[in-house]
Amino acid sequence: MSRADATDAANGSIWSHRFVWVTLGATALVFLAAIESLAVTTVMPVISAQLHGEALYAAAFSGTLATSVIGMVAAGVLSDRTSPLVPLTAAVVLFVAGLLIAGLAPTMFVLVIGRLLQGFGVGGQIVTLYVVVARVYPPPLHGRLFAVFAASWVVPSFVGPFAAGLVTQYIGWRWVFLGVAVLTAAAYVAVITPLRGLDLHAGDEDAAAARATRAAPRIWCAVGVAAGALGLTLAGETRAIAGWLPVLLGAAGLLVIVLVSPPLLPRGTLRARRGLPSVVLMRAIIAGALFGSEVYIPYLLIGGYGFDPAWAGLALTASAITWWAASEVQGRIGERLGSTRIAVYGCLGLALATAAATATALWHLPPAVLIVGWGFAGAGMGLMYPRLTVLTLRYSTPQNQGFNSSALSIFDAVGSASATAVMGIVFTALPTAAGFPVVFAMALALALFAFVPGMRLDAP
Repeated sequence: MSRADATDAANGSIWSHRFVWVTLGATALVFLAAIESLAVTTVMPVISAQLHGEALYAAAFSGTLATSVIGMVAAGVLSDRTSPLVPLTAAVVLFVAGLLIAGLAPTMFVLVIGRLLQGFGVGGQIVTLYVVVARVYPPPLHGRLFAVFAASWVVPSFVGPFAAGLVTQYIGWRWVFLGVAVLTAAAYVAVITPLRGLDLHAGDEDAAAARATRAAPRIWCAVGVAAGALGLTLAGETRAIAGWLPVLLGAAGLLVIVLVSPPLLPRGTLRARRGLPSVVLMRAIIAGALFGSEVYIPYLLIGGYGFDPAWAGLALTASAITWWAASEVQGRIGERLGSTRIAVYGCLGLALATAAATATALWHLPPAVLIVGWGFAGAGMGLMYPRLTVLTLRYSTPQNQGFNSSALSIFDAVGSASATAVMGIVFTALPTAAGFPVVFAMALALALFAFVPGMRLDAP
């Protein structure tokens, strides 16, 4: 670490004059990607109705998830072989192009094409921003920056849906896409301007070693994982269809992912080897536990307790607030707590939340138990998510920063999609009264299983 880096690290400032524009621009890119995701979820019913595209409704979401996996791998390959600014530029261009196509789409089919391009862009941006952090900021600042990134994903949950509704009502849904496109271009300029004068390439030996690794097999494996994730998503979408079709689709998707994902992951990930493999595995497990079950929280409050939709989101708001607060704590004292303690506290929070949800659904406890309890899920995730990203960079070299960052993001997405699909199939197969406690119990089991890799985060 240079003397200047050491000074900035000691001052604890990601907002110093050396980093401020990179921090602002990178945070804005993360924030806009999150805003766009939540906004599209809010306005898609209006879009599909106006464009008569109900048949392509699910494809507008599942296609984006699938192409994001390919974008993650491609960006990781390029980042390891050259400067991360090359894949970052390509990712932003694809994201903005997808937004423009979607915003100007005359038909639902064209809008889905735009959403596919957005997936390539979002996946690429996530990975390249991680590599930028690794090559620009000194390690002591990584946790603080990832805490800001976490907040950039959480804050849109407060304002994104409401803002998207206002834009759709008073201006038109097309500006949900076009407005984000303009702001993304401005955020990219803020990031790229201070970075253009820096040498962000990997060292000659690292770059040569990365180029010696064949990229084509990894790209094809990414396509296979994308296809498996798409199959899982379709299984979740077809869960209302009677018969074995959803189960077969889900089983086929899971099998494809298991078979083709190992080349995209650190060796030993599926066996929870100590160090980086356990970091990547834990990220997938906790993502599946939270995001797979969270969609049933408002459902239970509305169907079981008669809440209005606005009030039913109260539990999710509480979780978002505690997520942000815990991310700030991790960013400030994460090194003092240590990875093992963070894993224990985080898994306990997630387990308490899912246990409270299970008990509430099973014994019809007061809704306050569910709302307050779900806040522990946000706190646990806020501790663990940024820390796992910090550890991924810590266990990486310039030769494999792109590979490891893409592995973390890919398995995160796969864990969420897999758990959501499987829980959806199980929920539909059971009577509603039994479906809620079983789904939350499945999430509780995942939260407890996360202790296994959580105790193995430290490198050997």
